[in-house]
Amino acid sequence: MKTVMVTGAFGLVGSAVVRQLAADSRTVVATDLDIPANRKAAAGLPKSVQVRYADLTDAAAVDELVGAVQPAAIIHLAAVIPPLIYSRRELAYRVNVEATGHLLAAAAQQPEPPRFVQASSIAVYGSRNPHTVSGVLTTDTPTNPADIYGHHKVQAEQRVRDSTLDWVILRLGGVLAVDLGSSINLDGLYFEQLLPSDGRLQTVDVRDVASAFVAATTAPVVGETLLIGGDDTHRQLQRDIAPAMAAAMGLVNGIPAGLPGNPDRDEDWFNTDWMDTGRAQDALGFQHHSWPQMLAETAAHAGASRYLLRVVAPLVRVVLGWRAPYHGSGKKFADPWRAIADKWGDPRP
Repeated sequence: MKTVMVTGAFGLVGSAVVRQLAADSRTVVATDLDIPANRKAAAGLPKSVQVRYADLTDAAAVDELVGAVQPAAIIHLAAVIPPLIYSRRELAYRVNVEATGHLLAAAAQQPEPPRFVQASSIAVYGSRNPHTVSGVLTTDTPTNPADIYGHHKVQAEQRVRDSTLDWVILRLGGVLAVDLGSSINLDGLYFEQLLPSDGRLQTVDVRDVASAFVAATTAPVVGETLLIGGDDTHRQLQRDIAPAMAAAMGLVNGIPAGLPGNPDRDEDWFNTDWMDTGRAQDALGFQHHSWPQMLAETAAHAGASRYLLRVVAPLVRVVLGWRAPYHGSGKKFADPWRAIADKWGDPRP
């Protein structure tokens, strides 16, 4: 099989994509920044995977990389994402937008230009108030980004569409994994707590996301934008997701409740909603893991530690309650954009 190059290869999605390609006996080149964490991650990859380190914000380095690899397909996952993006705006633009342009230009110069599979996000749609919007997200829903991340994704998508390459764009929902215990951090929990608790979110197993990207390198979907979320069991409310995952790990009632969104202020909601994944599923056949299956696997991964975590769950709940974004504020409704600005920086485009 011809070579597939994966950018952002050591992130959550990138790692899963690289492993899926290797499992399918595809020739894969994994590329990411040359930092100690990525060197360590590279050591755990299948031996068949080639690793090439590169800074995608350096146009010359990208030209050299793409020319050396000459891939048949590029899966472009490298990005600066929330919440880090809000405090590193200039870096994020170079990575999320300019680096996409460098890759497209280098790819177009190849004797046999590759198919370009772009990772995007439902953040392109902006704030979604479930009290005032009807139906679910579709590819025809107008984009209206509310934050810098969604704005970057809209810009990157346009660069892809304007290119001369065969391209596919995948807009992702809420990507989760069943073995996230070691990567849980306080900033991530804080971010989850500042979101409207009754916001709608369609989650998706990272393995299914990987299946979608791998399929998109060969499926007859050139020129399409597809929505990638889990099956209907993944259509959930924000307040139900983290507590369910935590409970599966043993932290039963360990996550305090957040605040609901204000039904009367569309601008106070976050970039999440349910989506129509019908066309994506028909074309890519990627939905393999339901939400109940994910919870069962999460519990299995936690193993014996679940019993210890169950004991400390009440203390965890108290500590997280003290650290919650709206603790002591007297607020009735969530105010996510203000909470983000107070902790990380202005999120606006």
